[in-house]
Amino acid sequence: MRKIIISEFITLDGVIEAPGGEKGHPHTGWSAEYLSEEYLKYKLDEIFDAGALLLGRVTYEGFAKAWPGRTDEMGFAERMNSMPKYVVSKTLEKAEWNNATIIKNNVVNEILKLKQQNGGDILVHGSGTLAHTLIKHDLADEIRLMLHPVSVGGGMRLFRDGLDKKTFKLNETRTFKNGTIVLVYEPEKR
Repeated sequence: MRKIIISEFITLDGVIEAPGGEKGHPHTGWSAEYLSEEYLKYKLDEIFDAGALLLGRVTYEGFAKAWPGRTDEMGFAERMNSMPKYVVSKTLEKAEWNNATIIKNNVVNEILKLKQQNGGDILVHGSGTLAHTLIKHDLADEIRLMLHPVSVGGGMRLFRDGLDKKTFKLNETRTFKNGTIVLVYEPEKR
């Protein structure tokens, strides 16, 4: 069975919103100063290890605007553009980015079906509302937090009000020279 892996950039104060920056939001754009060779290699390995992307509408629209037409020597852009993508949205009418499929209804059941298909693990980037739903319904198999040594004072958090108590087992830590720490957790089954 395929695993669903949530991979988030996160601040010390728990914010996952707009790490790359977003116009009109003073607390965004907080991750760029931490880019390094080891940081980029980690993200490159992560995308090549995955078999598909699962995204919420807002993240999908940002990625679909940014990635088509991009190239790089490492092959990251080609991988992002070519891999299967599943978009959870009640409002999106068309998914025009290459290999994208919209999931509109019965989200939990449709994601369970995706997990049972053949293929590599399913990677979730950003997509705060979707990530919250996956955690709430015990659909996430692994949560990777790329903790940045910065606080931004406000924004969307991964763990929000309305989520029942969950416990997690720490499976891996990795510290980068830039002060970023990767924490890999596995939700403990109830």
